[in-house]
Formats: sequence, C-alpha cells, structure tokens
Amino acid sequence: MKVSARLKNLRVAPRKSRLLIGLIKGLDISDALIQLDDTVKKSSAPIKKLLESAIANGENNFGLDKSNLYVFDMKIQSGPVLKRWMPKAFGRAGKIMKRTSVIEITLEERIEGKGRKTKEEIEKEKQKRAEERKKQEKERSAQEKEEEKISEKGINKKVEKDQPVVNRKKEKSGWGSKIFRRKSM
Repeated sequence: MKVSARLKNLRVAPRKSRLLIGLIKGLDISDALIQLDDTVKKSSAPIKKLLESAIANGENNFGLDKSNLYVFDMKIQSGPVLKRWMPKAFGRAGKIMKRTSVIEITLEERIEGKGRKTKEEIEKEKQKRAEERKKQEKERSAQEKEEEKISEKGINKKVEKDQPVVNRKKEKSGWGSKIFRRKSM
C-alpha cells in the first residue's frame, strides 16, 4: 500500500532541493532519516519532517508497520515564484526570482501486508490514546490546584510574620539627579 505526504511552498529552489532525491530514494525509512540528518542542506530538515509526516500517515491512517516501509518515490516540483527587484547601477533594476518548491514523498511496503493492523485495532488504539490524554489532563489539573493551595498558604504565612521595621535614611529620590550631573565622574 502506498502512503504519501506533500509539502507546499518550501522557500528553497527546486533545483537545490532535488539534490536530495538521489540520496533517499529506495532507502528504508530508518536509513533515509539518518541520511537526511547527516546531509548539510537547507532543505534536508523540512524533507525529514515531511518524511516523518508520511510515516505517521501510514501508521495512523492505514495501520502500516514502520519497519516495513521504504521511500518509493519523491517528486520535487516548482511552486509559485516570488518576483522581486534589485536596484542596479545607472537607474536600472535587476530581476530576482525567489523560487519555491512543492515536495511529495510516497512510501510503500517492502512486503505487502506484513505487520498491518486491522481497522478495529486502529480504533482501539485511538480510544486508548484519548483515554490516556483525559487521565493526564485530570492529573495536571489536580496538580495545579494543589500548587495553588500551597502557594496561597505560603503567601498567608509570609504576611502573618512580623518583620522588624528598619528606619533608613531617605535619600533624594528622582531621576533628574541621575541624568543631569553638574560634574562628570
């Protein structure tokens, strides 16, 4: 089964981002992620994020096994071009084309149906995740309430304590004396 993900309007020229196609096309997912981590290109981080998105699509929507997937195809096409002007000598203007790319990654299973989950299993997992989120939210809210109670008690105790009053000699206050000095220091 094929799974795809698409990234639109990446602000990198398609010519520059196409260099990564040859590196990861045909690789297993783990190898492709490692390859993208080690590659020093501006477009490698967004492509890695897109690959992770495609993996999540396969796992969550179709119940595919992550270890059974590989990069089947990767297309990089040109997106909309932002046209700008650069001032030149003698009143001329040079054209600047800020190109964008549209990237589409397609993943496929190495062995068809290996480790695939049924729709019922996927639904059960989604319900379990939802229940876990609810439990975590309840725990967080309970902790926040406890922290508020503790902080309120701490504030009350600080106010109740009598602190000795120290008489200090008042100095001239005001910002004028700080700015306007007769003599420099």
